[in-house]
Order: sequence, then structure tokens, then C-alpha cells
Amino acid sequence: MGRPNILYIHSHDTGRYIQPYGHAIATPNLQRLAEQGVLFRQAFCAGPTCSPSRAALVTGQSPHSCGMIGLAHRGFSLIDHGRHVCHTLRRAGYFTGLIGVQHEARGPNVEKLGYEKVFKTNGARAGVMAPLAVEFLTSAPPQPFFLSVGCGDTHRDFSESDPIDAPLYSLPPAPIPDTPVTRRDMAAFKKRARAIDEAWGTVFAALEATGLADHTLVICTTDHGIAFPGMKCNLTDHGIGVMLVLRGPGGFLGGQVVDALVSQIDLFPTICQVAGIDRPAWLEGESVVPLVTGQAERIHEEIFSEVTYHAAYEPMRCVRTTRYKYVRRFDDRGRPVLANCDDSPSKDLWRAHGWRDRPVARDELYDLIFDPNEAHNIAADGAALPVLTDLRGRLEAWMCRTDDPLLKGPVPAPPGAVISDPDDLSPRDVNVRLGKK
Repeated sequence: MGRPNILYIHSHDTGRYIQPYGHAIATPNLQRLAEQGVLFRQAFCAGPTCSPSRAALVTGQSPHSCGMIGLAHRGFSLIDHGRHVCHTLRRAGYFTGLIGVQHEARGPNVEKLGYEKVFKTNGARAGVMAPLAVEFLTSAPPQPFFLSVGCGDTHRDFSESDPIDAPLYSLPPAPIPDTPVTRRDMAAFKKRARAIDEAWGTVFAALEATGLADHTLVICTTDHGIAFPGMKCNLTDHGIGVMLVLRGPGGFLGGQVVDALVSQIDLFPTICQVAGIDRPAWLEGESVVPLVTGQAERIHEEIFSEVTYHAAYEPMRCVRTTRYKYVRRFDDRGRPVLANCDDSPSKDLWRAHGWRDRPVARDELYDLIFDPNEAHNIAADGAALPVLTDLRGRLEAWMCRTDDPLLKGPVPAPPGAVISDPDDLSPRDVNVRLGKK
């Protein structure tokens, strides 16, 4: 047969909080996908905010390289829409379709992303997107195809949990204290995750029923960590760690688990290798195929991630190896930027206990073997100086190699962008100043 089909199916703000990663969150369809394909245990996004993460994945570049250093709906954009994976695939003969969520462009710029067809949808829930995807798959679609199916169920705000996700028996994520408030908050997230799983299960079933499964590479992922304090929009593993399951052509079969470091910028080059397409010169990642075929035990010595803007300006970069994480902040604020944390009951709990005034270090270094929750900063420990020096050097070399604008000083937002004040308590505060609801 010819080039494989590609189903890129993705969610907002899910992190690794699904059943295949060992969490008590019932996602049996994703569990089955993982048992049929390859689960990447150490997969990371290139930026733990919505548009930067997604733009990096579809362009194969770091957010600052592709230009998406903030949120598309707040006025940020790609430097070159032609670097979106759709354009490369269309030149290779692929039909490209979009169902549901994308966050790489807004308004008329969506047409520049390279999708041959953008399906009309009503809302951002998986339950709306899945029937459209099933209809596409069961209607003798043009092949090869690249179909992007995105949903926003696990994005804030969450609805109240139902009896299946009982707050009494839910455990909040690791950075969050176990209280009645946070248990209810997590139970509401679990309900949303389960809704995604149920909807996506119908899409996977349609692939099998139509005979397309064996010739379709499924890429199942999310943009970044879940929307709890210290997670989304943070360079902790809780913020940059993502679920990633691949199933289909290229060796992504058999219920394998990969523990090597991978980044979402590796997905574009992976698609190129599996589809037999020449790799564009701008790609910064590496194909993950050698990890599943036994040709390599690792493709990276380290991965990088970044934040420049989310709601507010909060410039920081990180480098992560298998053992250590180094985070550098490029301002002198020294306090959390609460506007960059989505509103939630868990956030309210942290705020009530003085989160706004907790100090934030300019340099952070963590030993992930003994401190996997990144709670003990050892950057000032003299014994850790060789590691700190090494990782500082790696981070600076990467920033130079990718022409990071932070090297030249503070990075301005584009004209007309909507930017929160770092002292705002909520990302919604900017709307009050602008006279919006």
C-alpha cells in the first residue's frame, strides 16, 4: 500500500492523567490503544501553554523558533504558516482535515494552516467531534489522509462531578494537598477525562470497522499538564509532561513502553519517516522510530521547554535530562504570576494560604531521582555546582542555536496583543480592564 493515513487526536490540558500512566482515572479505550501501540512514559511538550505547545508540535520547532510565544486568541501568531505539517503532507498527496480544536491560528489565519477541509463544529467537546470523525472515516475518505481531531473537555472550567467520579475517593494530583475541595476538583477533571475516552473510543472503533486501522498511524496526545496550580504553564514535569501513544505503521505496535526522553517536536520528523517524506530543513526534533525498532536507546541527551507569555509575561526556559532539571527565569519578579494559572477551587486554596507571596527563585535545579516532585531546589548547593554549570551551558547553547529572542533582553508582545498584568490574580482580570465580560 501507499503512504499511511495519520489520525492526530488530541485534547486540552490532560497531562498524563489517564489510565495507561497508572492513575485511577477510567480511560479504558486509551488503555487499549496503549496496549496495542507504544506508550511514551517520558514525553514532554515544548511549552506548557496551549498555543506554544501545539504550534511546536505541528511545525517541529520550539515555540520561539516558530514565533508562537503566546496565545493565538490573544494576538500571537506563527512566523510562517507554511511550516505547519499540513503543507508538507499536502505536497506529498495527503488530504488534510480538521475537526474541532486547534490553537495555532485564529480567524482568517486558520485558512493558512494548510487544512483542505475544516469541518464545522458546535463547541469543543469530544462528544461533538467524535461523530464527525466517525462519519469521515466511514464514508470512504480520500487516502492518504491527515485528520486532526481535537477537543477541550479537560480545559477549565470543570462541571461538578457525577456519582461515578466520587469526590470522597478521588486523589488530587501530586503538587496539590488532599482536601475535600481539591478532591472534588479532581473528581470533576476525572469526569471530563472519561468523557474524552468514551468519545475517542468510537473513533478508534470506526478505524477498525472500516479496515483503516492497520494502515493508519494514530498519534494520541495532549498539549501540556492539567490546569491545576504548579502544573499547566509551569516547567515542572507536572506542567511539561504529556500523554503520548502511537499506534500503527512504523513499528508502533505490540504494547511497548518507551522510557527514553522525547519531545512533541519529534512528531513531525516521525511523520516524515513513517510516510517516506523528505524531512524539511527547519525541523529541530528527531524521529522516534529508532526507539521502537531497536535501532537506538535514546534520541536525546536532554529536552527543552519554555514559557514566554501565557496570559501575562513570565519568561523562563528549562533543560531536562534523565536525572536533572534546570529552570531559569529571565526576570526579577521573584513571585508567582497568578494570572498564568487558570481559576479553580484548587487555586483558591493555594491563594488562601499565601501563594501570591511565596518566593520564586531565578535559578532552580532539581535531582529528579530523589526529588521527582521538584520541591527541593539545589541550585545554591555547592555540591551541585558541576551539574548546574553543565545544564546552564546546555540551555544557553540551545538558546543560541535556536536564536532565542530572550538572549537579547525582554521580549515584547506583538501590537494589539491582549496581555494580563503579572500582578493580576486571574487571567480574567484583563477583561475587566478592557470592559469585556
